[in-house]
Amino acid sequence: MNTVITGASSGIGAVAALDLAKRGHRLVLVGRDPARLAGVADRVGSIAGTPADVLVADFASLDQVRRLARELLDRCQRIDVLINNAGMMVGERRITEDDNELIIQVNHLAPFLLTNLLIDRLRACGARVVTTSSRAARAGRLDPGDLSRERRRWNGWLQYGDSKQANALFTVSLAERGLAATCLHPGVLKTGFAADTRYMRLVTRMPGMSEPVAAGAGRIVHLATHEDGVAHPGRYFARNLPVGVPSRMSDPALAEALWRASLTATGLGPSAADS
Repeated sequence: MNTVITGASSGIGAVAALDLAKRGHRLVLVGRDPARLAGVADRVGSIAGTPADVLVADFASLDQVRRLARELLDRCQRIDVLINNAGMMVGERRITEDDNELIIQVNHLAPFLLTNLLIDRLRACGARVVTTSSRAARAGRLDPGDLSRERRRWNGWLQYGDSKQANALFTVSLAERGLAATCLHPGVLKTGFAADTRYMRLVTRMPGMSEPVAAGAGRIVHLATHEDGVAHPGRYFARNLPVGVPSRMSDPALAEALWRASLTATGLGPSAADS
């Protein structure tokens, strides 16, 4: 199995990569920190016998995502699993060089663009697409006409919820277009994610409020390797089970509106992936 995993330089992405290497997957690790990626690749190599391939890309730049897609198509004649795991949350509003709010770009628009640029290869290989969402999606109030929250109140957690809701709706749209796409809540984990926020400091310090990184990584690996990853297209998983979600995470009409808005925001316009 040839597996591409983004956000692989640390946290659940790195741990999932090591687990997949033990299962015989050939890995391409994607992240923005070359040194950390190299370290994970070496650890994969100690398991698999040869280091994983490494590609560096910062999802705050859509040009870097386009370059990443070209490199993946050049290197990988097969892609059996694409794991869209890169994500972030920041406490202050930032605008990218592509004129998008940073959180929605890194968490949704960049993986949307990458997946669409790879979609013909993914279809040809019958690939799985696994996207790391979050239970924060349940509180999201995504507006496809205002992805960057220019006309609504912004704070980091509100936008994070919108971006994770976008992950769930993107999964619905991919399934509608024939891909074995699933998404998941990895759990509230003891990682460095949003470590400077009061909320994450609280939940990671209180007994019973958070889980080890390996628990979240294992849930990604489950969908990448288990029959559930193909048997439940379009579904959202928690603790390795498909679960019901609010309509704003599953509504096909809202998912389609988001798809169209994302095509515009990423500069794709009408494409074969839209058919």
